[in-house]
Amino acid sequence: MKERVEIEAHAKINLALDVTGKRPNGYHDVRMIMQSIKLCDRVVIERTEEEGVSLRSDLSRLPCGKGNLAYDAAVLFFEHTGIRAGVSISLEKHIPVAAGLAGGSTDAAAVLRGLNELFETGLSTEQLCEMGLKLGADVPYCITGGTALAEGIGEKLTRLPDAPSFHVVLIKPDASASTKEIYGRLVLDEKTRHPDVDGMMRAIEAGDYLGISSRLGNVLEPVTREMCPEIESIERAMKSFGAESTLMSGSGPTVFGLFTDGARATAAFMHFRVSGYRQAFLTEFTN
Repeated sequence: MKERVEIEAHAKINLALDVTGKRPNGYHDVRMIMQSIKLCDRVVIERTEEEGVSLRSDLSRLPCGKGNLAYDAAVLFFEHTGIRAGVSISLEKHIPVAAGLAGGSTDAAAVLRGLNELFETGLSTEQLCEMGLKLGADVPYCITGGTALAEGIGEKLTRLPDAPSFHVVLIKPDASASTKEIYGRLVLDEKTRHPDVDGMMRAIEAGDYLGISSRLGNVLEPVTREMCPEIESIERAMKSFGAESTLMSGSGPTVFGLFTDGARATAAFMHFRVSGYRQAFLTEFTN
């Protein structure tokens, strides 16, 4: 019987994010191409003698109880399985918070996967995804990871062939973006520029670097740019260092640049670091 598990909780970026409509309940229908990257949090789960869930994080401003998705995931797991036990969860945070990279969702996904392993409950990926959807629309994707099409509110997943790997430079400005507010400000009309999601899928299937980089698109980016004009200047700087293309991930405000040349990616990363960006990351795709 295992006493401890350690899970990598990978961040994601959106290679394409389209919003196709709004439901009566306020949720939006989306079509998104999601991609896991190597930047990750580390989640350690250990059994304890005392029943219940305790959580600690090296990021002091994170709540360590209800409202932290990792904590909520553990509570949900025990409610769902009927297991009476105790665990302590430790979060080592590397993914920026409120950044459009699914940092909270991927921690929750890691907890569900980790508890399934620790208690040998044998829940299928589909069952874990059903549970995860109760926590957030991105959690099912974070359970499966890789390259995927997400539809519905994000819960309908279609696994795609592994995308060819790019070097990725991530820059998170100090500004934060409220997903609820961004979606609330979104106006879908004849002026909306929708990304070519189907073309992106064809490019991924063909392993076409140019086809992928030329089709990056996020219908939310113009909305977030109005609140965070710095996004545009970051993208310009990325391109000046040779990024094939740039985009904002999710509801933002994190910007990523895709590079086929590792030396140029490193140069761009170092530029942003010495320019004072505390949350600059050099990473790559992972499947």
